[in-house]
Amino acid sequence: KQTTQNSTVVSIRKHPDFATTGQWNAVTEAGGKQTSHVFDAVMVCSGNFSEPSLPLQCFPGIERFRGQYFHSRQYKHPDVFQGKRVLVVGMGNSGVDIAVEASRVAAKVMISTTRGAWLLSRVFEHGYPWDMILNTRLMSLIKTNLPGPLSWWLLNYKVNRWFNHANYGLQPENSWLVREPVLNDDLPSYILTGRITIKPGVKEFKDNSVVFHNCPEEEPIDIVVFCTGYTVSFPFLEESVVRVENKHASLYKYVFPPQLQKPTLAVLGLIKPLGAIMPVAEMQARWVSRVFKGLCQLPPQAVMEKEVNEKKKNQIQWFGLTFDEVLKTEWLVYLDTLASFIGAKPSVLGLLCTDPRLALTIFFGPCSPYQYRLEGPGRWQGARQAILTQWDRVLKPTRTRVPAGSSSSFLSLLTVVGLLLLLAAVIFGFL
Repeated sequence: KQTTQNSTVVSIRKHPDFATTGQWNAVTEAGGKQTSHVFDAVMVCSGNFSEPSLPLQCFPGIERFRGQYFHSRQYKHPDVFQGKRVLVVGMGNSGVDIAVEASRVAAKVMISTTRGAWLLSRVFEHGYPWDMILNTRLMSLIKTNLPGPLSWWLLNYKVNRWFNHANYGLQPENSWLVREPVLNDDLPSYILTGRITIKPGVKEFKDNSVVFHNCPEEEPIDIVVFCTGYTVSFPFLEESVVRVENKHASLYKYVFPPQLQKPTLAVLGLIKPLGAIMPVAEMQARWVSRVFKGLCQLPPQAVMEKEVNEKKKNQIQWFGLTFDEVLKTEWLVYLDTLASFIGAKPSVLGLLCTDPRLALTIFFGPCSPYQYRLEGPGRWQGARQAILTQWDRVLKPTRTRVPAGSSSSFLSLLTVVGLLLLLAAVIFGFL
């Protein structure tokens, strides 16, 4: 009923009668004054970008480095790099974005990466946004049912069609692991023109320079930006409420602490899906609100804890275990799982009988959040029309000039191929 601005959450503790009521005592601070509250339920929405991870102990010699260094979270404007020699440590989205911005004003820019990374352009095949091509039910079916080695080969082939990552020093080590791709349209051309240089991991820092592994010469630098990610932290909660181990919060479906007597605390947005976070956070909120109301029931504690432990093992196998890799998950599969809990998952086979056009669009087209408003709680009458016309809205801003004889041959071909795969999926029981 009300939103409080400019307040710090000091602590959230179980109410003395938590086992009966599930209530929480919260203490907030604003203007130097602390206030106590009692809440029936709590949603923790602090995300995974609040506590920077800066492991300086992993960088020998940093204590004697005379230049400036800081975590990427402190970065505000590229003017700080004017005329400087800049080293960016780490190659996630923040690291690449900062390096690209710095290269426009700096004297020299290097990116140090131990693992490498896959790079994707925001403009994907045939000029379409990448997630509208890759995040479809068709592609999810392929990814989750193909043998692992074949999936990895297809991934390598797909991302290297833009440019050969090995030739640019970007090829990931352990490329069979499903790393989060980096989205940037400028980096390849900046490497090609010498504005940015890719370097291996840092061996040690010296007074005014850095030495890289397998590179004996020193590289003079003025500024170091550590793009070393974030750690999972809940300083306002007791450790027993959300257990954190190896940067992994033990949460059922990345949301509920399984050991609580009452499911009245949930963590939202602490996940790195291989797709947009907004639809995921919305789906989490829809599920959580129904659990809080008692309209959805969670499994027994033992079942939830078993799944949490199994999930950890699978993620280590598929994603590795470095920084926030343990938060990654397959986007569409996760959305469908939560949607099934609240009765909002669309049935492709059911729609194929009642509304074939919509069913085919859902299966072959982008998995936009409209799909989860077709049925169930929060059903929206305009969802069907929004799904059928989404390509029109995507293309309208760019088709300011339509050449004579233009056609959508790519989408037609995609539909034909997809129909064959859908038929195979039905035959072999994947749907």
